[in-house]
Amino acid sequence: MQVPTSLNQACTLCGSPCAMWCSRCQNTWYCCPEHLQQDWSRHRRDCIPASQNATPAYNSNMIATPPPAEPQYITVTAILFAPEADRWTTTQVHCRPTPRSSNGICPIPILQMFFPDGLTEGIVLTQGLNGENLRFPLHLWYSPTALQRNSPVNRSIYNITCGSASKAWCGPVVVLKFNGSRRQGYTDASPNDLPALSAYFLAYK
Repeated sequence: MQVPTSLNQACTLCGSPCAMWCSRCQNTWYCCPEHLQQDWSRHRRDCIPASQNATPAYNSNMIATPPPAEPQYITVTAILFAPEADRWTTTQVHCRPTPRSSNGICPIPILQMFFPDGLTEGIVLTQGLNGENLRFPLHLWYSPTALQRNSPVNRSIYNITCGSASKAWCGPVVVLKFNGSRRQGYTDASPNDLPALSAYFLAYK
């Protein structure tokens, strides 16, 4: 496609005369890079890449297409049972959203800072005291290697169960709370979730 040298195209955003186009689709015109940036949230839906074999006549007339927007992390409050602490605490956990094409799939929590060896496994707790179904299931993340190698007993879990559990829990535990029974996202956990957690740790064998 030949790029005209005169200003005989209208900017898609403001209508001003221009002779520059989007470098990706080579089919939408802008008077300045700022206007492409401002229009990108709309234009990206229609921005179909030009043929790989097509070589534009005047590269100087191209405006660089904005890079894809960085995903906005979701931050929720979680309950942390640190092995060396005397009691549980709350902490903030960042979750990476799944792609829009993956509707219904829960965001991915970023938990590396809580698990030095980088290995985690999850348990979904759907029942609380007396086998009562939880309206908001709990997602427990733990270190399988800590359990296997008989690491020091988790003191905060030991204390919340008053030492009555038949089997001691080892290693850190991070508890996130689902925002519903369909488990498509997380919401803030709170002290109200502790009775169900205590019941789980007491029953753990």
